[in-house]
Amino acid sequence: MSLLADGVRGFLLDMDGTLYLSDRLLPGAREFWDFTQGAGIPVLFLSNNSSKNRAAYARKINGLGIPVTIEHIFTSGEATALYLGRIAPPGAPVAVFGTPDLEQTFAAAGFALTMEQPDYVVLGFDTTIDYAKLTRLCDLVRAGLPYLATHPDFNCPVAGGVIPDIGAIIAFVEASTGRRPDVIIGKPNRHILDMAAARLGLPVEALCMVGDRLYTDIAMGQNAPIHTVLVLSGETRREDLAHSPYRPDYVFENLAELTAHLQAEYAARTQG
Repeated sequence: MSLLADGVRGFLLDMDGTLYLSDRLLPGAREFWDFTQGAGIPVLFLSNNSSKNRAAYARKINGLGIPVTIEHIFTSGEATALYLGRIAPPGAPVAVFGTPDLEQTFAAAGFALTMEQPDYVVLGFDTTIDYAKLTRLCDLVRAGLPYLATHPDFNCPVAGGVIPDIGAIIAFVEASTGRRPDVIIGKPNRHILDMAAARLGLPVEALCMVGDRLYTDIAMGQNAPIHTVLVLSGETRREDLAHSPYRPDYVFENLAELTAHLQAEYAARTQG
């Protein structure tokens, strides 16, 4: 198999566990960026993590030594705001359960943020959540309001392990209310993939998803289908592959190995 020969014209690159862990750039991250930019291959940093907006991610990635702009970033939070903007009237009242960054994303999209009488409920990866917010979230979901979640991840990889992600909160709410989200926007769902392809100006089939999670990154690619690359620098371990229904096209230890593979492919193509 050959990624470039198989028609890959752009990469969707996960961030947490793929590009970095906490505040540490992972091996090969800068080399991958330099190679793709030099070869004219567009990259969109695609994160399910909705606790930060794209400006915050751009600042973080720049601080780690990779010169990106906000146009290189696309998050499940932004995708959820775009999705809701297609189905809700302008200025609709929305209860956003998320960080200030996620609230800013929805406010910038024109929604009225309120916990009093919302028409929609949005749950993100809320690192500021407390019992009062959980109680209000369950009240609104139990009342039957349209209920959206930015993504389904159970854990978020950090240096030294993982921390609970939105999937754990979704399970909490389901245990209390009997309801799951009506719509989940982020990986592995098709919504965010179609929006990412539109952002890059490429057909979906020309994309390759690179990430560290089987049940989101690889599942989205397999469901589409598009090419997929699993890196073992985050959540997934090699032994997990034996028990997973999701089968990546390629498996590399990290972006360094992927970059070396792409450099060899590119050299063979340009010299041939």
